[in-house]
Amino acid sequence: MIELVGVGKTFNPGRDNEFHAVREVSLSIEAGRVTALRGPSGSGKTTLLGLIGGLTRPSVGRLRLHGRDISALPERFLTALRRDTFGFVFQQFQLIRDLSVLDNVMLPAVPTGRPHADIRARALRLLDEVGLGRRAAARVQWLSGGEAQRAAIARALINDPPVILADEPTAHLDSALSRQILEILAELRRCGRTLVIASHDPLVFEMDLVERVVDLRDGRVLA
Repeated sequence: MIELVGVGKTFNPGRDNEFHAVREVSLSIEAGRVTALRGPSGSGKTTLLGLIGGLTRPSVGRLRLHGRDISALPERFLTALRRDTFGFVFQQFQLIRDLSVLDNVMLPAVPTGRPHADIRARALRLLDEVGLGRRAAARVQWLSGGEAQRAAIARALINDPPVILADEPTAHLDSALSRQILEILAELRRCGRTLVIASHDPLVFEMDLVERVVDLRDGRVLA
């Protein structure tokens, strides 16, 4: 489904602070499975996740989705592809302060042009599914860490994407809350979605969730 061929990402090329975050990664990610990117901080997990989801463009190499090369797509086409294909769960949640939980979940669907009532109804259903229905009207800064992560998952699902990309989804949570989040992700897998999770949390790998582990160090995939 998703194929990376010799992909690399260099920041600040040609400058004194040039940094190779990802180096010559070739990787295939199968549809309907859970793939984990594992490695210490600075290993390139987050950058690789952003490359997979089209949030950043590769400096070298090719990224293919269903056999189609999307590496050099014009930004407006890439934006539409990201919106329809990927749901993102960010490590720092990326929720917008002073907006309600419901408004945050609805935001990614606004550019689709779907009726507001339909978007709102779907957002409310998703919040119910992650156990946040009663918090829909709350401002996001009032949420606990576990609630914020569940809101972020609901937001990632608002456009019904086939692929969920989660960056350190348990990083700011205790063990009990981490298991709750991982159970939600496991349910998404059972519903047929593809998941790619970047993490170094042992809990992620102890639970019966991950089907394939890709180890990273210094921006490279280890054999």
